[in-house]
Amino acid sequence: MAQTLIEKILTRHSGTRAFAGDIVEFEVDARLARDFGGASVVKNIEQNGLGIRDPSRTFFTFDCNPTGSDQRYAENQQLCRVFARTHGIKVYDIDKGIGTHLAIDQGLVGPAETLVSTDSHANIVGAVGALGQGMGDRDIAYAFAHGKVWFEVPPTVKLTLAGMPAREAEPKDVVLALLRRFGAHGLLGAAVELCGDYVDTLSLDGRITISSMATEMGAIAIIIRPSREVVDYCRERTDRELPELDPDPDAGYKDVLTVDISGLEPMAARPGHPDDVVLVSEVAGRRIDSAFIGSCTNGRIEDLRSAAEVLEGRELAPGVVLKVVPATDAIWRQALAQGLVEVFKQAGALFGNAGCAGCAAGQVGQNGPGEVTVSTGNRNFPGKQGKGEVYLASPATAAASAIAGAICTAANIPSEPVVHPSAAAEPARTSGPSPVTTEPKPTVLSGRVWVIDQDNIDTDMIYHNQHLAVTDVKEMGRYAFGNLDGWQDFAGKAKQGDIIVTGRNFGAGSSRQHAVDCFRSLGVGLIIARSFGAIYFRNAVNAGMPVMVADVVESGLRNGDQVEVDLASGTIKVTGTSRAFKGTPFSDVQMGIYQRGDLLASRVG
Repeated sequence: MAQTLIEKILTRHSGTRAFAGDIVEFEVDARLARDFGGASVVKNIEQNGLGIRDPSRTFFTFDCNPTGSDQRYAENQQLCRVFARTHGIKVYDIDKGIGTHLAIDQGLVGPAETLVSTDSHANIVGAVGALGQGMGDRDIAYAFAHGKVWFEVPPTVKLTLAGMPAREAEPKDVVLALLRRFGAHGLLGAAVELCGDYVDTLSLDGRITISSMATEMGAIAIIIRPSREVVDYCRERTDRELPELDPDPDAGYKDVLTVDISGLEPMAARPGHPDDVVLVSEVAGRRIDSAFIGSCTNGRIEDLRSAAEVLEGRELAPGVVLKVVPATDAIWRQALAQGLVEVFKQAGALFGNAGCAGCAAGQVGQNGPGEVTVSTGNRNFPGKQGKGEVYLASPATAAASAIAGAICTAANIPSEPVVHPSAAAEPARTSGPSPVTTEPKPTVLSGRVWVIDQDNIDTDMIYHNQHLAVTDVKEMGRYAFGNLDGWQDFAGKAKQGDIIVTGRNFGAGSSRQHAVDCFRSLGVGLIIARSFGAIYFRNAVNAGMPVMVADVVESGLRNGDQVEVDLASGTIKVTGTSRAFKGTPFSDVQMGIYQRGDLLASRVG
């Protein structure tokens, strides 16, 4: 049978012909753990008496807190350093930058290879035709120990971009347009092969921008067949043989789609939802307090050049703060050598250490209550980049808006900047603590229902990133749903065995294991959703946390109803009635891990 590109990559790494729907165990070429997840990876390995399969393919990358300015992060980083010294593992420390970018630039991964990381944007390596996956700490511990992970081969969507965007549109505008087209779950669980004349013209930096936002559309990855320039770039950085794989002409695709980007103009995502995308002209004039240029989506040298071209010879609007953070130290040095740092400083910008910056609490790029920010990041979920409003846009639009004091494109910077009043404060939210409880794991579960009729509940709503330094599961329950409007008091109301029923794409966003473990901490017995974010689902499975796909959120169930759920058959019965529903039964892999209680309790297979 003919194969898609991801099926060929997984075939090459699993030793078996892989097709959509198959569950395979594939070899991982590069295994990365970051500073917030790395400490938990280390604890999992040590607590389960595991070793390291191949230290030369195993790495720590400290990119969430590159200054080491937070005591809990510093503690986690040092724990990883000590572990790395013991096992001969290379550490890309706080001075190096974003791990997924380093993986490409340092030759850790290349075309047709595989990578896993505790970074939900590990699929960024799709930019070089590789398969990258963000995973939780158990998966990464397993990969460190065994060099493999289990994986369900996703269906593939072939997506062609037709036409060429307007001259002022950047790759960020194109990927925002895709978010407008597909929404937060329009490509849920699919691998995307991206092609078209425009795609062929993209440099590595542009490809990185587009691949980096696959996660925001619910996709497993956006994989782009590498150009000769990209192949040569990767081959210069490694002695490994890097094969060139192409999908078969008659490969079986889930969908074959075309999106017309002809004449596409600069775009922006409105606060709260990366997929709430409009033309910049539709939000032009909105006063801003700050702008941020950086992140794994737009921290490359071409992004910095684009912003510097807009800023050169100009100054920021009064009261507006511009924060610029390169993706890696090498890019930081390029910017210095090319005079870009001087341009930013003359304009009045803060030029920060290389790293993730705005996506991590306590780092450059966060905003405060009432603050309006134009950001080149990939997410603007409530609370993700701070307590204010975050508009997503391209580097050129962010720079132009910082000069204008209001949202605008580079072609429409006013002659005089907008002056605005100071922002108002917002009351802090709190949630109460709850004890950790443990119950046996039967295959038929009964419990009280909590119905949360909402789609796209992301991991920041479930477990805010300001608590990521917490590694003790017993402490996590108090923060469950602490950033979900109307549910901040959930931790204080939840009881042992409760069952959450919710909508589509539950657990979208980050790869943080905390968003699963906070419910384990509370003793929640089961989560039923119409669909799950791919990383969240496997994090739950690997932790032995029961999760089931079933369309019951609009079934008439009410908070407090009692249900009985058979994990083996997928049957859901409402206690005391004849009402019953059908969910997806546990797979053999899910049931096996559930019965053991944890992926790491013993090796799969």
